[in-house]
Amino acid sequence: MTYNDRMTLLARLGFAARGLVYLLVGWFALDAARQGSRPSDNQGAMATLVDAPFGKVLLALCALGFAGYAFWRLMQAAVDPEGRSKSTRGRFERAGYAISGITHLVLMVLAAKLALRESPATTGAPGDESAQSWSAWLLEQPGGEALLIAAGVLLIVVAGAQAFKAYSAKFDDLSIDVPAPRYVHWIGRLGYAARAVIFAMVGWFVISAARNNNAEEAGGLGRALRELQAQEHGAWMLGIVAVGLALFGVFSLIEARFRRVNVPKAHI
Repeated sequence: MTYNDRMTLLARLGFAARGLVYLLVGWFALDAARQGSRPSDNQGAMATLVDAPFGKVLLALCALGFAGYAFWRLMQAAVDPEGRSKSTRGRFERAGYAISGITHLVLMVLAAKLALRESPATTGAPGDESAQSWSAWLLEQPGGEALLIAAGVLLIVVAGAQAFKAYSAKFDDLSIDVPAPRYVHWIGRLGYAARAVIFAMVGWFVISAARNNNAEEAGGLGRALRELQAQEHGAWMLGIVAVGLALFGVFSLIEARFRRVNVPKAHI
C-alpha cells in the first residue's frame, strides 16, 4: 500500500469517526431537548462509548482516524496542495484547516485515553473546561486579549464559511460519477447550517471572554447547546440544531465513502 493509499484510508476513517461522534452528539442533544437533561459535547459523547459493546475498539479506531484526519488537514494548511492561498477566502480556508487539524488532534488524544481507560468515562461537556483553560492561558500572554478576540473572530469567519456552504450546497469534493441525489445535498446543507450556528456561538463566547477578561465566559459545543436550551422555546431550538448535527454526522459518513481526498506530499 502506497503512502497516498494509507493517508487516504486514514482520512476516510477520520470522516467516519467524525460521523459517529456527531451522530452521538445529535442523539444526546435531541434527548436533552425532549427530557430537559444536560446536553453533551463531542468529548462527552465519546466517553459514553467506553462501556458500550466493542466501545474500546471503536474508540481505538476513532483515535486512529482522528490522527489521520488531523495530519491531512494540517498538511493541507501547511502545504496548500489545492492552491487556495491565491484568494482571501482560500487563506481563511487554510486557517480553518489548521483549526480543524488541531481540534482533531485533541480528539485523537482523548479517544486514545478513553480506549486505554486512562481518563474517567464522564459525560457532559468537558470541552467547555478545555476552552476555558486555553482562553485563560491566552489572556495571561502579552496582548492576550487581542489574540483571544482574533481567535473568536476567526471562529465566526469559519461559521460564515459553514453557512455559505449550507447555502450554496456546492459539495464538489464528493467523488460521485453522477450528480449527488438531492437528499444528499439537503443532508449536507442542514448539517453545515447547524455547524454554522455552533461555530458562531462559540466564537462569540470567546470574544466575550476576551472583552470581560474572564476565561470562564468561554465555552465550546456543550455550552452552545445549553445556551440554546435556555432560550424561550429552547427545546425546539435545541431539537432543530440536534437534528442538524446528527445529519452532519450522516454527511460525514457519506464523505467517508465518497470524499475526494487530495493527499499532500509528506515534506514541506
